[in-house]
Amino acid sequence: MKKEVSLSSFLISLTLPTTMTVIVPSIILYFFDENNFSFGLHAWLGMLILITGLSLVTITIGLFKRIGKGTLNPLDPPKKLVIAGPYRYVRNPMITGVLLVQLGESIMFTSFELLIWFFGFWMANQIYFIWKEEPQLLKRFGPDYQEYRENVPKWVPRFSPWLKDKK
Repeated sequence: MKKEVSLSSFLISLTLPTTMTVIVPSIILYFFDENNFSFGLHAWLGMLILITGLSLVTITIGLFKRIGKGTLNPLDPPKKLVIAGPYRYVRNPMITGVLLVQLGESIMFTSFELLIWFFGFWMANQIYFIWKEEPQLLKRFGPDYQEYRENVPKWVPRFSPWLKDKK
């Protein structure tokens, strides 16, 4: 059973971000955007933002595995609260990474439709975190998560890393 969960977790770890950053944007571009892609300054800026976001997603998925001993798959969530790397600056760096990929795509393709997708995805996550994820994290990790939530912002990163032992 553990192998099945691990394989499932691995597949979902790849599927969720890929769907939000590749599949849905591809469908949007195909059906709704008369794309006239050109390699101007906007394309380079978009790629820089996209690569930054992709790096952030990769780093945070690795931290979930190494430190949290879990994945982003709800069937195999982290067993330990992850407060390392980018998580010291912002509570949702994985979603921030996905948002950066989406923003980079909208800039790269100069697509208003992809920009709408970016804002819609951000709003959906904002609602999800308030109503579902944060209460679950508070229940699972208790006072440790409460202290973390009080010291680390949800979306806009801190200027300095939060260190639990130093206040």
